[in-house]
Amino acid sequence: MSHLSGKTIAFLVAAEGIERVELTDPWQAVTDAGATPVLLSPEEGDVQTFDHLDKAETRPVDKTVKSASVDDYDALVLPGGVANPDALRTDEDAVDFVRDFVASGKPVAAICHAPWTLIEADVLKGRTLTSWPSLQTDLRNAGATWVDQEVVVDGNLITSRNPDDLPAFNSQLLESIAHGAAAQEA
Repeated sequence: MSHLSGKTIAFLVAAEGIERVELTDPWQAVTDAGATPVLLSPEEGDVQTFDHLDKAETRPVDKTVKSASVDDYDALVLPGGVANPDALRTDEDAVDFVRDFVASGKPVAAICHAPWTLIEADVLKGRTLTSWPSLQTDLRNAGATWVDQEVVVDGNLITSRNPDDLPAFNSQLLESIAHGAAAQEA
């Protein structure tokens, strides 16, 4: 399967606290579809993934988010894990990149706790999405409508609740990359 040949997908994560499967499953899905995944992070080096609270594998960063351009990517994936998006939302370059990516109209896929970074980027007013249930008050306070569904698409935003939703999340991500996504006006 190589229907995404020539596409480059950014995966943005902090230095640690990434839920491993929320990075590796979408990464494998885009790779299997012929796209090139690129790991972005605020700092160079390796990032530490976790299986819930237990350390899992490390992965090398391909490029710092500060040196990345939205123009170079066809989609953005924001994996979850509690500490990962919490750290990203305190990094100005990461928040700016996410804000600019959402504004570009290209697909932005966020799973589990990752919408915290979308909140910080102030891009959720009038949007409908899902997340890990504990984020629903934060999302509503940011002007979004929260729903409890395995995958939600609103314009160029694709969101899912947790690792159990990865098959639907990955399928929608690939569909949106292949057929494009246009940002809806709020």
